[in-house]
Amino acid sequence: MGKNVVVIGTQWGDEGKGKLVDLLTEQAEAVIRFQGGHNAGHTLVIKGEKTVLHLIPSGILRENVECMIGNGVVLSLNALMEEIELLEKAGINVRNRLLISKACTLILPVHVAIDKARETARGSKAIGTTGRGIGPAYEDKAGRRGLRAGDLLDTVSFAEKLKELVDYHNFMLVNYYHAEAVDYQQTLDEALKLGEQIKPMLVDVSESLYKLQAEGKNLLFEGAQGALLDIDHGTFPYVTSSSTTAGGAATGTGIGPLDIDYVLGITKAYSTRVGNGPFPTELHEENGEHLSAKGFEFGATTGRKRRTGWFDAVAMRKSAKLNSLSGICLTKLDVLDGLEKVGICTAYKLNGTVTETAPLGADQYEQCEAIIEYIPGWTDTTAGVTEFDKLPENAKAYIKRIEELVGVKVTILSTGPDRDETIVLENPFD
Repeated sequence: MGKNVVVIGTQWGDEGKGKLVDLLTEQAEAVIRFQGGHNAGHTLVIKGEKTVLHLIPSGILRENVECMIGNGVVLSLNALMEEIELLEKAGINVRNRLLISKACTLILPVHVAIDKARETARGSKAIGTTGRGIGPAYEDKAGRRGLRAGDLLDTVSFAEKLKELVDYHNFMLVNYYHAEAVDYQQTLDEALKLGEQIKPMLVDVSESLYKLQAEGKNLLFEGAQGALLDIDHGTFPYVTSSSTTAGGAATGTGIGPLDIDYVLGITKAYSTRVGNGPFPTELHEENGEHLSAKGFEFGATTGRKRRTGWFDAVAMRKSAKLNSLSGICLTKLDVLDGLEKVGICTAYKLNGTVTETAPLGADQYEQCEAIIEYIPGWTDTTAGVTEFDKLPENAKAYIKRIEELVGVKVTILSTGPDRDETIVLENPFD
């Protein structure tokens, strides 16, 4: 019997999912991306060579592994083709190994225009989106007016639907945001041209998954962003526009919820956040600069500097419950090397009351004050260590304290960016 393993980020994204998906793909026959768009950035380092993927599942760097983009993903045809061509130039066979759900909602130039116009209009209250049209595309999906990848198979019908959609958004762009309209004909011509290239890859992904399951294959489901950015359960409205929790693996690909065998939560040994939104453990002093500089905390997609802070066990407990975590993969432990003491948020103070429960939504979250517990740091390096027993004793104590506070075991440790710099204590596919 094969196993279905879901890999998700448990914080605000950027936890290092790409490397772990790549590592685990060694035992999988297929990797499936289930939500988000090209606002995600998964950085992989293999033998010193860095590759950043935004849409195509991280398993593409493994030969003989099938890669799929599920219906929960919003798809920019331009971004997809740019990524395919970049990988093909590096000698990686993509088109024969990539399948795309016909039900993927398309991100069109008009979505990008709306996204940017809105953020500009919000001014200081901007959400901090990547400006890539993700949110507006998901809105059109929910509003049942979005175009899907499968619509490209009927060019006449596609042109009619596109005209209606572009006219709808252009009215808002011109009359409300006082921005330039998007050219319909140019959008149509470009979409049809790119559509010809992806047509051979369009399938019913759910049916493909049922077949692989029946054959006893191991399947790996890859999320983007992090659980605390979930549209329902994150720090609303400073969230992304899709279901980033493990439940999204089912709705975003078409497998049944009971078909998920293991949920691996990728978690940094500290906290980071890109863009706006509440961040109770954020550091603004030398420790924050240490985390930022040593962790090279810049967004893989936008290059924006990430905000940094101590590990937030309150938020992590919530994430563990939301995702039914089977195990935690703790990444970037080496970034904490050399600190005299390391902080962990064990509770919040909200309106004078101590609470160990994370609130729902940004309004209350912004009023939370982090209660920090300090643990002695370590001077010996953890970078590149591949055996748990060789870690510094204080680093082991830090890991144990995280397990106690979160209630989930750390089953994998990432001690560096390369796929070989990993300690596997429990293999999700075993």
